[in-house]
Amino acid sequence: MKKNTFLAFIAFTSFLVQAQENTVKKNVSPSEFNKLTIEFTLGQSKGVRPYTEGYYSSNNHSFGTIAINSFNLGARYMISPLFGFKADFGHADLKSNSKTTSLPFKMGVYIVGIQGVINASRLFNIEKPIGKFGLLLHGGIQLSRLNSMSPDEMSKTIPNTVIRSHNYNHIDNNIGLIFGFSPQYRVSNKVSLISDVSIVNNFRQRFAWDGANSASNNNLSSQLASMSLGLTYSLGNNKMHGDWSIIKDKNQKVMDSLNNKISEIEALMNDTDKDGVPNYLDQENNSISGVAVDTKGKMIVDLNNNNISDELEKYIELKTKENNNSTNIDIAQRFINDGYVATYFDTGKVKPTNVSTQGIDFIRNYLKNNPTESISIIGHADGIGANVHNLKLSKDRAEAVKSVLIKLGIDASRLTAISSEEDKSVGVTSEEASKVFRRVTFKVKK
Repeated sequence: MKKNTFLAFIAFTSFLVQAQENTVKKNVSPSEFNKLTIEFTLGQSKGVRPYTEGYYSSNNHSFGTIAINSFNLGARYMISPLFGFKADFGHADLKSNSKTTSLPFKMGVYIVGIQGVINASRLFNIEKPIGKFGLLLHGGIQLSRLNSMSPDEMSKTIPNTVIRSHNYNHIDNNIGLIFGFSPQYRVSNKVSLISDVSIVNNFRQRFAWDGANSASNNNLSSQLASMSLGLTYSLGNNKMHGDWSIIKDKNQKVMDSLNNKISEIEALMNDTDKDGVPNYLDQENNSISGVAVDTKGKMIVDLNNNNISDELEKYIELKTKENNNSTNIDIAQRFINDGYVATYFDTGKVKPTNVSTQGIDFIRNYLKNNPTESISIIGHADGIGANVHNLKLSKDRAEAVKSVLIKLGIDASRLTAISSEEDKSVGVTSEEASKVFRRVTFKVKK
């Protein structure tokens, strides 16, 4: 019955692993987790059955004593995040304890095993709830060699007479099935604390655990139980232990890529000057609010060829009508002083952009039409870079615009180039917003 239950469990678990395995192989890159793990444990092994009459590991109605009498060294290779194989070697010394009333015996056990391993934490999708804890299931075939070191039981009444032979220094080779589970706790990125509980069912074992020949009614079978505690170390380039590595499926990677592209498109669709033309198409992304622009974001060219946009003229005319006490000159001065007339620059440049020279042309016309007026040319910089560098850059931009106006026929005595403090009202990563602050503005001197 126990064998049938064990085989049924193995079959059921194999079915689950296969189903999960098919999904993982399709969606997971195998390089995302460390495959090889070294394990070392120390613990206690006890023969459960059979024993010859008078020999046993624990007294009746007792849990027995805890003593380290075994070690195990293994290497585990995970062919996927869920399933792998383990090869191990171990040794145990089974012997009677002075705290029991068993007759003395000693049995040396050497084992070599090949097992399949299942990462149950991933199989049942409980990785997040249990955090640093983990659980492995394992099962497979174990070869063992028994070396009896128990003395023969001699007659107390008849000298030199053996009552029961314990096969002293004889060897018994056998094969068996092993099954167990191993709770884990990750103590660092690559090291985990592991415990293990395993049961071995041997077949064709001729010896009882005390060394005597097994009784004929035992049907050449035996059982060994072990509990151990130790460490595992994960080998590989991945920084995290293979049993805890975060596995991203390829579908999630595709979704992340799409989300990044959507974010890029949204950034391109930003409209800094709110003129209805997105930045990636806008050749003049500093157009004045309320002034019509063409499909490239440039304020519509003036049809009367007076070097002032028709929409700008309408704006000034509207403002003039709103304030009958103001002259056209007052309106123009206010327009200049409020920063509506500006020239823009690329990052780190002192030469105005090709699409922002209309501001310089507006100032030239104003000064020619008002020969008694003088202008302050104010250079600005965004908050990107060192403060000292930005102050110099601001001054250089103002000087560059001054030089252009002088070449356009404006007397240098009417022009003063100064720098303004850098503008840190936007973050250094706000490139689109920073474009607005890389500029030169003007003020009419009082």
